[in-house]
Amino acid sequence: MRIAIDIDSTLHHYWDQFRLVAQELHGVDLSYEGQTTWGITRLEHEQAAACVARTHEADIVAGGVPYPHAVETVSGWHADGHFIHITSHRHPDAHDATVAWLDAIGLRYDELYCSYDKIARCREIKIDLLIDDSPDNLQRALEEGIAGATITHPWNADVLAREPGIVAAADWPGLAAALAPRLARAA
Repeated sequence: MRIAIDIDSTLHHYWDQFRLVAQELHGVDLSYEGQTTWGITRLEHEQAAACVARTHEADIVAGGVPYPHAVETVSGWHADGHFIHITSHRHPDAHDATVAWLDAIGLRYDELYCSYDKIARCREIKIDLLIDDSPDNLQRALEEGIAGATITHPWNADVLAREPGIVAAADWPGLAAALAPRLARAA
């Protein structure tokens, strides 16, 4: 199976990094639990963009702590012969820092792609399954015939309620268990 996996809020808890930067740069505290939509309404667009840019600088990228069992799960899928495409909305300038982070955490993968349009790349390389936290990306993937899966977050609850075909779990062990039958069929 060809699997695309997002990074921020999928492989690691990005919200803590974003929240700290929003506090530092703009004096705004953004609670995880209060972020019930994909848009960040407590920041102006330019402020949110500045926070994203700062969190994708090398020093902060290097500090990302993977969710428990994320690295082992993804690396196990890779060892089982699944193609692993790491995909991120990170600016291409963050590519090298992201490679360094993936190497440092020991995640096994085949390709890293940093670009805003993940779905176009997934279509191009014939991805079967997208694991992402973005409700927009999950919805677009389904529209393109790509299966979707996610770690549940307050901001993707709406799409999960609307789209019962998206596989969702609270953590990586749960996601691995939920996806196991699908991955076994593809092996």
